[in-house]
Amino acid sequence: MSDSNSPDELAGTEQPFVAHLIELRDRLIRAVAAIGIAAMVLAVFPGPGELYDILAQPLVAHLPKGATLIATSVISPFMVPLKIMLMAAFLLALPVVLYQVWAFVAPGLYAHEKKLVLPLVVSSTVLFLVGVAFCYFFVFGQVFKFIQGFAPKSITAAPDIEAYLSFVLTMFLAFGLAFEVPVAVVVLARMGVVTVQKLKEFRGYFVVLAFVIAAVVTPPDVVSQLALAIPMCLLYELGIWAAQIFIKHTQAPEEAEA
Repeated sequence: MSDSNSPDELAGTEQPFVAHLIELRDRLIRAVAAIGIAAMVLAVFPGPGELYDILAQPLVAHLPKGATLIATSVISPFMVPLKIMLMAAFLLALPVVLYQVWAFVAPGLYAHEKKLVLPLVVSSTVLFLVGVAFCYFFVFGQVFKFIQGFAPKSITAAPDIEAYLSFVLTMFLAFGLAFEVPVAVVVLARMGVVTVQKLKEFRGYFVVLAFVIAAVVTPPDVVSQLALAIPMCLLYELGIWAAQIFIKHTQAPEEAEA
């Protein structure tokens, strides 16, 4: 039994509602300022056009000799690189943005809750970025090589830059979210929605589910589907292992005593 007379960790930390709004405004301003500074840096070096060239490199490397991407809209050569620059600026400023979020919510959390939230925020961010990097450096090269290998010789490939950006963002989002599987497993186990034993018994079903998801969200080629489904299965096993450790070290004092 815990001592009902023990002092509350959060005693004296309450703030008026207006003070919370002011702090939230200041945190948002700092986060937006960090994104703006990152965007200005990227606008100078390497520049919006160069950023698009970097993003398009995996596709251009597998196009027929002399072929390039095309723009079918008048403003596409301006808007598409600008969108990529803003996206890259957000990713570059993400540590600052996450710190502002953490600094806003941390004072209202108990010690065991901080042990729960902070590792999840950090790990989910790292896993998302790893998923995006895995998609860019490995999957794109294999997918575009596979697709171009099936292209008839009578067709000259000239993809539209807006269509390519849409495809890239969809793939980045799919792989980024797929790499969040360990975080989802840990959260479900920690909240008591499912037990670790049930997660282990669900292994076979998850393998089927992973291949179904890969078939839906990726292009209709074997390479990208395997590249998404196999890491999901491995990350599911990682999540089961992490859940056992995480549950043990993030218990509330009352749970630990029980």
